[in-house]
Amino acid sequence: MRTIRTGLVLAALLLALGPPVPAAALDLEQAKARGLVGEQADGYLGVIEASAESRALAERVNAKRRAEYAEIAKKRGTSESAVAQLAGQKLVQRTPGGQYVRGSDGRWVKK
Repeated sequence: MRTIRTGLVLAALLLALGPPVPAAALDLEQAKARGLVGEQADGYLGVIEASAESRALAERVNAKRRAEYAEIAKKRGTSESAVAQLAGQKLVQRTPGGQYVRGSDGRWVKK
């Protein structure tokens, strides 16, 4: 009888706590605002504060950008790197104040 009651209490406790909730994925704008990642002239997102979360975000964003650059390059008959560099220039220019960009010297600069 005691084992059944203990099992019921444990089951009730687990139901009350609910299933484990995964940590929310880091949002690009939040990461930029927190100074974790920044734009680079090469068209790709760079990691400023290395953590598993910021690296994973940069990898996801850069994979999407790489695919987009390749598609644009194919349509325009140019190289992927040329498209990436043009996009990088625009992304750096559009970066709002308070966020980071990688300078030509390779150092991160707060705009």
